Amino acid sequence: MSLSEERPRCSRALVAYVLADAGSEGSPGWTHARKSCSFGTVNQIGQSSSESIVTESVAANSRQASKSADGSLYRYVGREFTEVEMEIVRTLCLDPAYPTRASISRALCRSLGWTKPDGGLKDMSARVALAKMAADGLITLPAPTGPQPVPRRHLEATIEEGPVLACSLGELDSVSLVKVDTRSDSATWNELIGRFHYLGYTRASGAQLRYLAISNGRPLGAIGFGAAAWALQDRDTFIGWDAKTRRQRLHLVVGNPRYLILPWVRVPHLASHLLGAVARALPGHWVERYGYAPVLLETFVDVGRYAGTCYKAANWVRVGQTKGRGKLDRNKAYALGVKDIYCYPLSRNFRTKLLGEGNPAS
Repeated sequence: MSLSEERPRCSRALVAYVLADAGSEGSPGWTHARKSCSFGTVNQIGQSSSESIVTESVAANSRQASKSADGSLYRYVGREFTEVEMEIVRTLCLDPAYPTRASISRALCRSLGWTKPDGGLKDMSARVALAKMAADGLITLPAPTGPQPVPRRHLEATIEEGPVLACSLGELDSVSLVKVDTRSDSATWNELIGRFHYLGYTRASGAQLRYLAISNGRPLGAIGFGAAAWALQDRDTFIGWDAKTRRQRLHLVVGNPRYLILPWVRVPHLASHLLGAVARALPGHWVERYGYAPVLLETFVDVGRYAGTCYKAANWVRVGQTKGRGKLDRNKAYALGVKDIYCYPLSRNFRTKLLGEGNPAS
């Protein structure tokens, strides 16, 4: 049996079975990306006079803003905005120099030093944050200028069940791990998650990669990766993170929010085999798309539904449990189920990289 990344012609006859849950409290399966940002160096080239004033305001008030973090923070797309920063957002929204949502989001990123690991502006995250601020009545945005996308139905039954595939892993002629790059593959992946994963499909923002597993043109399953959970006590203890280091280096952790195996695919050890294959393929694909290599994978397993067998067999490490709280749980209601946290190091010195240069591995 060989493993390749060639793109076979994929049948649309699919029905998915949830093998392992990987979306939970604060997880990347949620709509918002879980990347942290901090004040950075601001490039003032091409800035308008009003934006320069705003930038100077950020620099002058960054220390004050950090001191006011106890009770005056607004949380959007995994980033906390202080009162000072919210005033900057309002100033940009009222500035005629920025007549569109796109220009406001870019100006906001430059003003706050809100950038991706490769130095580019986190423009799309800023647009999502701005839209949610407007929906919450905190700001007023200009009307959209471009055509609005037509909502797509992800639950349409376009996928049909296929014949049973029961054999040993060695009897499979080939297994191809197909990175989702086309609209057709994306529609297939979305429908599988929307119809057959008990957590459903939620459009994610931020960095992400998705894969379909194929054998001789027949689909075997689907797996997705995205931004890591914003804060997990047991994971952060496993790494050795404090809050500041986590904010700076969270992008180096990638979450696994969804994993599916089709119900008629009855191949022992296939699930752990695919986890191993995707762990080898993902770092290179992540570098190609985002310009840096992650060093740790994380996932969640609902203890009331699954035992996490495939993750254990693929050498993922159980590092603890969630607290049963979601990212918006501010009242400690503990309304979500408890889930086991599993991690998979992609580098032997992953702790050194996650702690930052000059910090010893723990």
